[in-house]
Order: sequence, then structure tokens, then C-alpha cells
Amino acid sequence: MKSYAAVDLGASSGRVMVGRVGPDSLELTEAHRFPNRPVRVPEGLRWDVLGLYAGVLEGLRTAGQVDSVGIDSWAVDYGLLDADGALLGNPVHYRDSRTEGVAEKVWATVPAEELYAATGLQYAPFNTLYQLTAARASAQLPYVERLLLIPDLLTYWLTGEQGTELTNASTTQLIDPRTRDWSYEIASRLGIDLSLFAPLRQPGDPAGLLRPEVLEETGLTGPVPVTAVGSHDTASAVAAVPAEGERFAYICTGTWSLAGLELGAPVLTEESRAANFTNELGLDGTVRYLRNIMGLWLLQECVRAWGDPDLGGLLLDASKVPALRSVVDAGDAAFLAPGRMPERITEACRASGQPVPESPAEITRCILDSLALAHRRAIADAQRLADHPVDVVHVVGGGTRNALLCQLTADACGLPVVAGPTEAAALGNVLVQTRAHGLVGDLAGGRRLLTRTQPLTRYEPRGDAARWDEAEARLTRR
Repeated sequence: MKSYAAVDLGASSGRVMVGRVGPDSLELTEAHRFPNRPVRVPEGLRWDVLGLYAGVLEGLRTAGQVDSVGIDSWAVDYGLLDADGALLGNPVHYRDSRTEGVAEKVWATVPAEELYAATGLQYAPFNTLYQLTAARASAQLPYVERLLLIPDLLTYWLTGEQGTELTNASTTQLIDPRTRDWSYEIASRLGIDLSLFAPLRQPGDPAGLLRPEVLEETGLTGPVPVTAVGSHDTASAVAAVPAEGERFAYICTGTWSLAGLELGAPVLTEESRAANFTNELGLDGTVRYLRNIMGLWLLQECVRAWGDPDLGGLLLDASKVPALRSVVDAGDAAFLAPGRMPERITEACRASGQPVPESPAEITRCILDSLALAHRRAIADAQRLADHPVDVVHVVGGGTRNALLCQLTADACGLPVVAGPTEAAALGNVLVQTRAHGLVGDLAGGRRLLTRTQPLTRYEPRGDAARWDEAEARLTRR
């Protein structure tokens, strides 16, 4: 067996996992977990990227000797380096307010329809393209020599080598999903200098060796290669969907819910743009055709506001609340910013004329019903827009621990839900490393290995689809 360190950085926590892989075995253990807490400073919301890097080093120290390291993280955010390769300030958090109103300025030069036809990326106010446009007046800009997306920045600190991994680059709104290369025309029209980006890397490409200083700090014996993986955590998570064939949908659950299909080509129609579906790049020439839904962020923020009550007890109480009394649009940008989430949920219900949830259990049930409804809508829309029917929905990521949400998703979609694996991003990260080192074959082979080795739970749909139709109608009537 060989050992692979998967550095998996989410929007609320980071972890270093160790995957031990043999010809017919895959064991994943946690070496180190650490918080990822943004910091609000006078100039706005920032990531504590130095704290994250310290967590990565501690994780590698705890992991012990490994055969390779791979890093994945959330998308769109980046660090800026000067001519000496030094970081110019902490990276801006995608929930920072600096991009408010920026999209309209971009669309004045490149209309939204043209932008989607060229890049296939959904509208989100924090896309890298809008962040770069917002940063034009920054005092840092004259000193910037390089822009590295978050996992590429950490890889650079580990190895001294710079690159831009493709699956994450595809979230910048500067990649053409048909050519799987930069959209040079869009960048030129918008005055974005693509030379700021390091050369593109593919998942599985070598990304350098751990620097001697890193080996000394972590206690590892070199050489230890770093391997480019699907460095957008959703790309790694989708790689770890234990599916057979092509007739499946997936929902990557966590702070966000990413719900959609794996396709062989992008869907760039105007109808797809209007439905706000994105075409992000995956492994082996695939396209992740999906919709971003606010996800368990809604519940996480409420739990924080309530003083971190026991989640198990809260979910048990929520399961006893009558279903679908009140629902909100879980994709509404009104829920994007942190703070006052319980109040915002109740205000949305009041504004739509629905019963107002009051207790934590009632608000939790409203959130979970709303997420299941959003999952239903996304899966149905994806099948229609891509002309790609499915027979099963795979739920992966942290939300697999939430049995109530998984069952509600099956009920809402009217399809069986297979939940697991929970640490999908880390497992997908490990699988790409094993492929690069010759232990696992193609994507389908990796998925078969996961099916044999990881615990999975199946939920069959229950109840009446008409109740979900009625709840959906309440949202569309607003």
C-alpha cells in the first residue's frame, strides 16, 4: 500500500487526510483538522491564509511519511504576488462586498449573454472575473506579478513552483469550456492580463517537490512530490461520486450544495444561462454541469447565532415539525452574507405570506425542506436543459451525515438517493494522486474502488410528489 496526503480546504474548515491505497483497498484517515475563519479588517473580509498554511504544515507533520501530496480548496479566490514572489496581503474573501454592482459594469462591455456563450459560467457576484474588475483601483495592482488561486498558492509555498490547475481555473469565468483553455477574447475585451496567471496544469500533472525547508519543518524524508489534483474541491468531490454508468446526478453538500450532472460537453444555450447553470471542468475531459445552491451555510449560520446547540438534537426536533409549512429560495443571494440568518429566514417567510417559523426546530425544518426543494429543482432543470435523464442521485460531502436532508432530497426528487462518501473531496484528491502514480486506472475504475471500500446509504423516495409541487408553486408565485 502507498500513502497519499490530501489537503482539503473548505470554506469553514481545513483538513489533511491520509489515503492508504492498495490494489483493492482504500482507507482514509484524518491526520489533522483546523478551522478556517475569515477575518474582518477595516478594508473588508479576508482569509487567514497564513493560518491555513500553518494548518497544512501541521497536518503533514502529523500524517507522517507519504508518497505524494495534493491540495484542493474552494474556488474563485486568489493571492497576489510581487516580483519577489511575496504575498501582497491576505486574499480577499468571496463574501466581501467589493463586487457589489461590478457585474453590471462588466456586462456593459461584454453582455451577459455573450459572456455565458464564451465561458459557460453561471452568474455569481464573486466570480474571479468580477473580483479582478473590482480590484482595478487597488494600490496593490502596480506591484502584482503573479496571481495564484488558493490551492496553487499553497502549492507554491510548499514547492516553489507556480501553476494554475485547470478545474479551479474554470471557475474564474476566464476559461472556454470547449477548448479547455483561456478565453483570450473575453480577457482582452475586459482588459484582464492573462499573463498574471501561471501556466495551466491538468489534474495528475507533477507540481514540484516539497522544498527542503518544508521537509525540515514537517519531518518528512524527501523527495516528496506534490501532484496537481482536481484542485477545485467540487471537482475532486465529483471524481469521488461512486456512480456506475452515466445516468446519475450528484449533489456535493457542505457549506454549498452543488447539484447537477457530469457531461461530455458544455451546455451553452441561452436557456441554460437564464437557469443559472454553470459549466465547470472536471477530470478526463468531463464537464460539471451544475447549479450553486446556498447549502448548509443557512443552517451553519443559524446554529452559530443560536450559540452552537447540539446538532443531533436539533435535527431530531426538526424531523417532528410538519413538513413544507414554509419554504424559502435556498439560492437567493439575500442569504449570501453572514449574520442574522434566523431573522432573514423568518423575514423571507413573512414576506411571502407563509407561516413564520419561530423555534430553532421550525427554522431548521424550513431550511432543510427548502434545500431539498432546491435540489429537486436543480436536478430536474439539469436533466431538461442537457437532455440527460438520470435514475439515481448521489449525495456526497458533509451533508451525507444529515439523514433527514438525504431523505427529504429523495422524497423531493422522486429518485433514490445514495449518500456517501462523506469525505468525497479528499477521496477524489487521493484518487487523482494514485492515478498519477499508476495505482488506479481511469475515472470509472476509481469509482468502482470507492463503491467497494466506502460505506454508502440508500434512501428511497416516499410520500406524494404533489406536496413538493405545491411548495414549489409558493416560491414561483412570489
